[in-house]
Amino acid sequence: MTALDTTRFVLLDTSHAGNVGAAARAMKVMGFTDLVLVSPRFADVLSREETVAMASGAADILVRARVVDTLDEALEGVHVACATAMTPRDFGPPTHAPRAWFPELAAQAARVAFVFGGERHGMSNEDVYKCHAALSIPTNPAYGSLNLAQAVQVIAYEWRQALGGFEVRARTPDTRLAGAEAVQGLLAHLEQALVHVGYLDPAAPKKLMPRLNQLFNRAALTQEEIHLLRGIAKAMLERPPA
Repeated sequence: MTALDTTRFVLLDTSHAGNVGAAARAMKVMGFTDLVLVSPRFADVLSREETVAMASGAADILVRARVVDTLDEALEGVHVACATAMTPRDFGPPTHAPRAWFPELAAQAARVAFVFGGERHGMSNEDVYKCHAALSIPTNPAYGSLNLAQAVQVIAYEWRQALGGFEVRARTPDTRLAGAEAVQGLLAHLEQALVHVGYLDPAAPKKLMPRLNQLFNRAALTQEEIHLLRGIAKAMLERPPA
């Protein structure tokens, strides 16, 4: 059983279609697919133009999503329900910070649901009481209000990390470091150019070239950078001598 079929995101009483689409996108980029809406403001929210636009490539999440009337229906088959409610309550399930608690939750290998309240009123006490835990995203104490889709993204990311995360794939090819021979060829070319423009006196070179050699060694030049610098040297040699 994988995280794809053991993790559910439940949105209660959503009032903005764009947030539903953005939440679907947040889920998909973290590899989750099970979305359930409870009593959304618009019955056709999953097919609304704004929803699909904000999903931005995650329309397949919307196609599979379900709309139900109650939280009880949304939690069918779930072992651990996690409320996301920032309002302090004097009674209810234990509160956890996601990053600190998620490894323990992931070790249970249970069906998990993350429940998010609507944009206007959040989660009611009655809905929070139905959950096994409350999640509190650490935020600025002076302003802790997260947009619904933003909250979904944070929870989806932290949960994915607890499940093992995804590999970071390089978007550019590995650089090819230049060999010592290429660096020496550059130095010889550059020395000619510096003499040509009158910057280097071949009769009294002092330590200019050894210092440049040390500089290039520290820089760990790539093949492309060697070509670039040799192009500069070539341009210098094509100018009239000093």
